[in-house]
Amino acid sequence: MNTTPTNLHAQRIDQVLLRAPVVPVLSIARLEDAVPLARALVDGGLPVLEVTLRTEAAIGAIRAIREQVPDASVGAGTVLTARDLSAVEAAGASFAISPGATDALYAAASDARIPLLPGIATASELMHGLELGYQRFKFFPAESSGGIGALKSFAGPFAQAKFCPTGGIDAARAPAYLSLSNVITVGGSWMVPADALAAGDWQRIANLARAAAALRIA
Repeated sequence: MNTTPTNLHAQRIDQVLLRAPVVPVLSIARLEDAVPLARALVDGGLPVLEVTLRTEAAIGAIRAIREQVPDASVGAGTVLTARDLSAVEAAGASFAISPGATDALYAAASDARIPLLPGIATASELMHGLELGYQRFKFFPAESSGGIGALKSFAGPFAQAKFCPTGGIDAARAPAYLSLSNVITVGGSWMVPADALAAGDWQRIANLARAAAALRIA
């Protein structure tokens, strides 16, 4: 059977997202935190990391993690433009995630070497992504966009689509999302509390990561 571009894209994203039930969503303000934070998360069983482009240190953090934490699959989040996509690709990101998606970003992704996980919040946005050949999406902001109920509703008419819901999800809410057949993994930041990150308490972060990794649904 020939592999279509649609299936190829889904396979590339699945190879990343299926590595763990939770993708830590990271806002790294200090470059020196990047490597020890990544090592703590990987040691705890969460090897897929989303470094958001919300800080000046983000690009450097992606590069450092890629070079020094070989067991991590480090990608970039908050990718908003073609320029962002080009920058994170050059930094060595293995995937890109956007909170939404524009036609310009979809066009840039068609020429990129790394896969894009576009963000959607509505059925119309989902239909547009499907029309362009995508089957894997970030559902964002998950909790305020209908949460589990919305994803259950998407499952009927859009059976081919699968999601990484992110936004408002914590350790208590994650298992219900992971029990859905159209959810591959969830995104969240609860395993990296701000006070633990500020203090460099890598053991606490590793312990929280270990608990998150145990949420995997058989």
